[in-house]
Amino acid sequence: MSVRRSPDSGAGQAHPARVYNAWLGGTDHLPADREAAEAAAAANPGIVRAVRANRAFLGRAVRHLVGAGVRQFLDIGTGIPAADNTHEVAQSLAPEARVVYVDNDPVVLAHARPLLASAPEGHTEYLEADARDVGTVLAEAAHTLDLDRPVGLMLVAVLQYLPDADDPYAVTAALLDALPSGSHLVLSHPAADIHADRVVVAPAVVDPRRVGAGAAPPPPP
Repeated sequence: MSVRRSPDSGAGQAHPARVYNAWLGGTDHLPADREAAEAAAAANPGIVRAVRANRAFLGRAVRHLVGAGVRQFLDIGTGIPAADNTHEVAQSLAPEARVVYVDNDPVVLAHARPLLASAPEGHTEYLEADARDVGTVLAEAAHTLDLDRPVGLMLVAVLQYLPDADDPYAVTAALLDALPSGSHLVLSHPAADIHADRVVVAPAVVDPRRVGAGAAPPPPP
């Protein structure tokens, strides 16, 4: 398997987004990321299966929405692109689909911009923004999406990164309130009460190695 060189300077430290990419079978990770990915998988043997199942869920959801006539997607918490990204799935069925990705991690940004290439008939954009800054997210997304038409709001394995103090319920509600009738919410979330001992151990393996102030541990199953 070939591995693309990371564009950031944290070559000696694992980064959660690159670890997640390694679990997905992507190419945008470094030796430190693979080491952390393997150590976390040893602590929680189900984590790779869960991460890949979550990715498969995203693809199924996007295909369902395209079949329902949705041609616009707002994907919060992009992560480093691997196989079957939102725009790839949507534009394979509807080349005119428009997708806006949002993430607040500069490492993800460095990877995502050259990789998220759109079909010529559609449009793909990437925003460096924080999901909690709903006003900025919506204002910037409106340059690409028509927020008077239905939008597929993708919150796939991302809300666990928002602490209770930031009220993820309110963030989700604010995003939904800005979208018109006919829009859809796609949401997945890990369960901390299933194999709770493994859920605690696996992220702890990755945490001490991570770089980037905005980084959060990879989602447990």
